[in-house]
Amino acid sequence: MKFQTSELPLGKPQPRRKASKLAPLIALTILLTIPLYYPFLSKDSTKKLTQPSPIYQDLEDSITLPSHAEPPPIETAELHSCSGRCDGGGEAAADHHHVRKKRDKGRRKRIRKRQPISRSDDQIISNVISTSSDRGMIRSQVIDDEQCDLFSGQWVPNPDGPYYTNDTCDAIQEHQNCLKFGRPDAGFLKWRWRPDDCELPMFEPNQFLQLLRGKSIAFVGDSVARNHMQSLICLLSRVEYPIDVSRTSDEHFKRWKYVNYNFTMFYFWAPYLIRSNEREFKSADRADLFKLYLDELDVSWTTQIDDFDYIIINAGHWFDRISLYHENRRVVGCRQCKSPKIADLPATYGYRRAFRTAIKAINDRENFTGVTILRTYAPSHFENGLWNAGGNCVRQRPFRSDEINLEGLNLDMYMAQLDEFRAAEKEGKKRFRLLDTTQAMLLRPDGHPSRYGHRPDENVTLYNDCVHWCLPGPVDSWADLLLHILKKESVYKSRNRGGEILLKLM
Repeated sequence: MKFQTSELPLGKPQPRRKASKLAPLIALTILLTIPLYYPFLSKDSTKKLTQPSPIYQDLEDSITLPSHAEPPPIETAELHSCSGRCDGGGEAAADHHHVRKKRDKGRRKRIRKRQPISRSDDQIISNVISTSSDRGMIRSQVIDDEQCDLFSGQWVPNPDGPYYTNDTCDAIQEHQNCLKFGRPDAGFLKWRWRPDDCELPMFEPNQFLQLLRGKSIAFVGDSVARNHMQSLICLLSRVEYPIDVSRTSDEHFKRWKYVNYNFTMFYFWAPYLIRSNEREFKSADRADLFKLYLDELDVSWTTQIDDFDYIIINAGHWFDRISLYHENRRVVGCRQCKSPKIADLPATYGYRRAFRTAIKAINDRENFTGVTILRTYAPSHFENGLWNAGGNCVRQRPFRSDEINLEGLNLDMYMAQLDEFRAAEKEGKKRFRLLDTTQAMLLRPDGHPSRYGHRPDENVTLYNDCVHWCLPGPVDSWADLLLHILKKESVYKSRNRGGEILLKLM
């Protein structure tokens, strides 16, 4: 497949002509009709916001930690399903079942020709954030004029894939290099994400680099954020390979430069997004404990974002580790401590508050004028056991949407993210956008390295990796969605500049 450079039209400035007496009246008419044609400029004040979970009462500081705790997952830990309710999980699961049933019924009634989102490079893509109360959950949609939800769809065959290999891209880490370590099947490389009611254009590296010429983007989060960044580097390598301009040798903080486009890409290691530290135990029968300060910032990234045009934040799998929760400099609970002296709180308690604190940090940065993109949770796919008890992911094709449901802890984590995203959007201090990858990746149990991320005889902690994604692999489809979001943001900014010029003329 060939990709051609395609830039978004910004328009050429026209020479100023002598205005007629009717010019001010015409300009005023145009200004007043803009909201009618561009619904994303208006806000729906009737949308309801899910209230944050109530704060647990402070516990005593003097707490004795358990002497025997379950070993925590390593960096690529799996999230286990909740037994019973997890911070509202029971109600959320019931609502999700209602949502799926109602959505499927609606699709059977709706028969229409599939339309492309982008019919030409200069097509204006509108952005509507909608909330539907009967869906049982808050859902931010990126839609076009055909009312297409880009994040609900299916994986369809793509004989043209993949668009790079481990021979053409050096950015692939060993434990995601499935081709190098002999994965025998290649079918997982031959799929692409297609929304239910429209066509999502394939990623075009030329267009991406032209769009981000002179700009910067930062990935903030865990190792899956790094997985995402490396996928993007490989996709862009068809046009240009970046140079490493990192100011430190620490692999947790990387900086890449695309010289010909003056475009810079950053990676910040922040698996919890907030301040955290690890308490190590010397005895083999005790797991390491992570202290999470749920209302305190991780200054390693929050103090560095002022000049970024875009930041992509994510977190997830680390929150199922054994963790001690602190708020207001006091211990308020624990995750999996199994101690009678401390409240055992669900993973979503810390997860929700971590996103709330991270978003507040972004909103409080007076000099940050960029766009924050929240990437939603990408579920793992361990079957027949946990990550450290023989669990594996050996499927060789995607699920259909009617073969699996988002439920348990996966659903709870996803809902917590949407709640905090919607709260940030309603507050309106900064621009927030949603990159919803949850449903798409729930359907891809075949996309993980499994045992093909290392040598067969290698002693590794996570022998079967069902958390990260093979490169190349299904994570490459995130670039299709990301480019669409960035194009919409470019159109939005262009319109805003046009509105400001119009006001000056009046």
